[in-house]
Amino acid sequence: MLSEKMEEALNNQINAELQSFYDYLSMASYLQSIDLSGISHWMHMQAQEELGHAMKIYEFVHERNGRIVLQSLGKPGTDYQDVMAVFTAALNQEEAITRKINEIVDLAIQEADHATHTFMQWFVSEQVEEVASAHAIIQKLKLIGEAPGGLFLLDQELGKRGPEGDA
Repeated sequence: MLSEKMEEALNNQINAELQSFYDYLSMASYLQSIDLSGISHWMHMQAQEELGHAMKIYEFVHERNGRIVLQSLGKPGTDYQDVMAVFTAALNQEEAITRKINEIVDLAIQEADHATHTFMQWFVSEQVEEVASAHAIIQKLKLIGEAPGGLFLLDQELGKRGPEGDA
């Protein structure tokens, strides 16, 4: 059984993951609108991954006899200056999600909630990958600079992403 405090923290995390889903979907839409369908595809896959994370936590809360309390989502960003701004927003988002996950792990340790602690380890590892992926793409964008050919190649590369992660 989950403590009241842990149930609230997990519900907040579900909301954060759903907000990430919503934000990434908006980023995908922006990228599609500027004809970067490969990078848009990458963002769309990222949105689906975030939805999967929310549902994973959702199921865990139910398995622990907790109650899900869904919250309102905020309006996602819609206007980005360029692809770099999109990925900077994505990196910031992943870093914020990482902090929230770490707080849940800290709470699980504090409460000696071994089941939640074990469950959250998958998310800890996943966030390392998520942050590294966004960071790597930002580094590529820095190398590309203003070269449209480089952006074209990055669009092609990111368009190959499958449902299990990066291209």
